[in-house]
Amino acid sequence: MTEPCAVASSPLCKRALRMAARPCLHALFASASLLPCVVPASAIAQQGTAGRGITSRSLPDAPLPHSDPQNSAQQTPPAEGAASVAGTVLDVSGAGVSGADVSLMHGDGTQLLTMVSEANGEFDFTKVPAGSYLVTVKAKGFAPFTSAEFAVGVQQAYEVPDVSLSIATANMEVTVRPTELIAAAQIRAEEKQRLIGIIPNFYTSYIFDAAPLTWEQKFSLAARNTFDPVTFIGVGFGAGIEQATNAYAGYGQGAAGYSKRYAAKFVDGRSGAFLTNAVFPALLHQDPRYYYQGSGSLKSRLVHALSSPFVTRSDGGRAVPNSSYLLGDVCSAALSNLYYPKADRGANLVFTNAALGLAGRLGMSLIREFLSKRFTRSVPDNGKL
Repeated sequence: MTEPCAVASSPLCKRALRMAARPCLHALFASASLLPCVVPASAIAQQGTAGRGITSRSLPDAPLPHSDPQNSAQQTPPAEGAASVAGTVLDVSGAGVSGADVSLMHGDGTQLLTMVSEANGEFDFTKVPAGSYLVTVKAKGFAPFTSAEFAVGVQQAYEVPDVSLSIATANMEVTVRPTELIAAAQIRAEEKQRLIGIIPNFYTSYIFDAAPLTWEQKFSLAARNTFDPVTFIGVGFGAGIEQATNAYAGYGQGAAGYSKRYAAKFVDGRSGAFLTNAVFPALLHQDPRYYYQGSGSLKSRLVHALSSPFVTRSDGGRAVPNSSYLLGDVCSAALSNLYYPKADRGANLVFTNAALGLAGRLGMSLIREFLSKRFTRSVPDNGKL
C-alpha cells in the first residue's frame, strides 16, 4: 500500500484530479487511491515526460519522428573503399602468368595500388574507393598491358576482362661507330701480335673484313713497327752478316765498317717501311696489311700468299694492283745510292735491293699465311670464313 499512496500524493495525480469533470469529482476522489493500480507505470512516465516538455521554454512542441530500425539501415550510404577490382593475367595460350606486376591506376594516370599476380595469374584489389580506374600489367618476356578505363561503383566487385599478355618483341640494340674508331681498335689489337711473343707481326690482319685505315693510322702503324726495339736487334744481325761476308767492301772492316753497314741497313728498312706502308698507301688509298686467309685448299692459300706483293686491297675493299708496295720498294732501293759505297752504286744496286725487298716480302707472306697464326699471341680472329 505504500506505492499507491505515494503516487496519489504526487503533483501529477493532483493535476489530473483537478482537470476531471465536476460531476464525477466525488467519484474520482473516491477512486483516486486506486488510479495508480489501473494505469500502467509506463503511461505515467510518458505523461511525466510530456509535462516536462510543456514547461520547457527551449523548443516548441513538435511531433517526434518515426524511427524504423530496418529502414534506417537501408537509407544510410555505404562507406567508401568497399569495392574490389579483380582479374586474371593470361598469356597468349590462355595460361595464367604468375609474378606479373599489376597496378591499379586512377583515370588520370596516378597509381593507387600495386601487387604481384598469384601462381594462377589472379589478382584482387580490395578496399577500392568508387571512381574511374585502369589496370596496367608488366611481366618479364611479355609486352606491357594497359586495360581500357572503367568505372567502379560503391561496394561493386569489378572483374577486369581480357587481361591477355603478348610476347615482347625482341629489341636489338645496334651501336654504330665511325669506321675510324673501329680501325683504331683493330690496330691496337694488331700491335699486340708478336711471333713467338717477340718479333712484331703488326701488318698481319686476322680479321678478313677489317676496317680501312686513315692516312694518319697508316703512318702511325709504320712508325710503331719501324721503331720497335726488336727491329734494332734485327738490323744489328743483318749488319753483322754483311760484316762477316765483307759485303759492300767499301765500308771497310772493324767498328767503323760495322757502324756504316748498320746505318745503311737501318735506313734501307726504315725508308722501305714508310714508303711501302705509309706514303704510297696514303696517296693511292691502298691497304698495306696482309690479310690472313686461313681457309680453303693449300693451293688457294699459297696463291693468296704469293700474290700479296702484287695484289692488295683498296680502302674501299676492292682488289687492286699493289702499286704502293712496288713503287715503295723501287724508290727505297733508289735512295740507297745516296749512302752506299760509290763502287756499289748504280742501277745494279737499285734492282738488287728491290729484288731483296721483294724476296723478303714473299717469304714473310708465306710465314704469315701458314705459320704466324700458330706462333702469334693475341690473335683476334680466324681469318676468312
